[in-house]
Amino acid sequence: MIKNGHFSEQRDEAGGSGKPAASGCNPEKRKRIVRLWCDGCYDMVHYGHSNQLRQAKAMGDHLIVGVHTDAEISKHKGPPVFTQEERYKMVRAIKWVDEIVEGAPYVTTLETLDKYNCDFCVHGGNGGLLSVGEARRPLPRMQAHAGRLYHGPGGTDASHDQGASQQLGELCLIRPGHQRVTWVYVSHPLLQDNSNYQQHTDDFGKGPGTHSPWTGVSQFLQTSQKIIQFASGAEPQPGDTIIYVAGAFDLFHIGHVDFLEMVYKQAERPYVIVGLHFDQEVNRYKGKNYPIMNIHERTLSVLACRYVSEVVIGAPYAVGKDLLDHFKVDLVCHGKTEVFPDKDGVDPYSEPRLRGIFRTIDSGNSLTTDDIVQRIIANRLQFEARNQNKEAKERAVIEAMKKREQQDLPEDASQSAQ
Repeated sequence: MIKNGHFSEQRDEAGGSGKPAASGCNPEKRKRIVRLWCDGCYDMVHYGHSNQLRQAKAMGDHLIVGVHTDAEISKHKGPPVFTQEERYKMVRAIKWVDEIVEGAPYVTTLETLDKYNCDFCVHGGNGGLLSVGEARRPLPRMQAHAGRLYHGPGGTDASHDQGASQQLGELCLIRPGHQRVTWVYVSHPLLQDNSNYQQHTDDFGKGPGTHSPWTGVSQFLQTSQKIIQFASGAEPQPGDTIIYVAGAFDLFHIGHVDFLEMVYKQAERPYVIVGLHFDQEVNRYKGKNYPIMNIHERTLSVLACRYVSEVVIGAPYAVGKDLLDHFKVDLVCHGKTEVFPDKDGVDPYSEPRLRGIFRTIDSGNSLTTDDIVQRIIANRLQFEARNQNKEAKERAVIEAMKKREQQDLPEDASQSAQ
């Protein structure tokens, strides 16, 4: 069960979960704790990352997550959207994570596992490339010679390990009309006038030479089982302070984490309920093409946060009497962001204010989803410019080599070649 971020899970005694042999037995029969290792960039942490870590945690007892530095990511993939400090905090906030290693090496070796006393390295079905074109991790060697690599379950809901400047170009630049296909390049109002970007989005994924097995089109399909896997199922206990917050929580980011952490600290025994607005409601008060992530994706992202106890899917915009009484809410919190009026122009927090249970929270982090989108656009341009410069240099080298070859040819051969 998950209660306020503290995780425990019933094991599959029949071994049907596909765990490593060392962790497939009953907890009572274990001789020691099974320590697991995962690592990655974890840029723009989303429900796919959380699901991979949830699956990894189910294979053992203590989950250690290594997070790469900005320099390593920039070297091998391109500039990250979140800084390393932001990514460290985002991963720490995932309730299945027991420990993180800051600045983890980009290539996982047996020495890494030994250093942190880990029994297994759990990795998804994706992969990557080093800047020199080598495989990102020596997976076959580790698997064949050590038996300490375990591939987690795959599927369309698994984590896609992509550069986030690419990921958000795919994820958050959405089609008008809110067509929901995750991991696909689509147009965004801020880029619609840019013909180069439009051509790039139209051509994404076309042709066998352009598709990567680790980066492509993957449609997210929500199921009740997935929600159950992410949720705690724990009811508030006597003495708990029930705190309610509401919002879009779109592109769940470090600003949301800092806010929820501060909300969590408002009571000694908090039970934090997050009300998520339906997509149409978010679009009403935010406009443009928001929300970027649909209600199902936002639900899983919020449920994965260790500071959240429960999520109301499709919560009413106005925090009214019925909602407060139903959940026996003791405190309602809102951040420093603007409070948009309801459809009838009424303050959505009028009832909590009237009851004296409304509190404005200053998390000290002013980051918003709009800021994230701007980062994506800026990083996208930087990423494209870097690749264009790289290609230009490569073309120059090729031309220079051709000229050198022409100069080295005998005169008669050179004339015949012309």
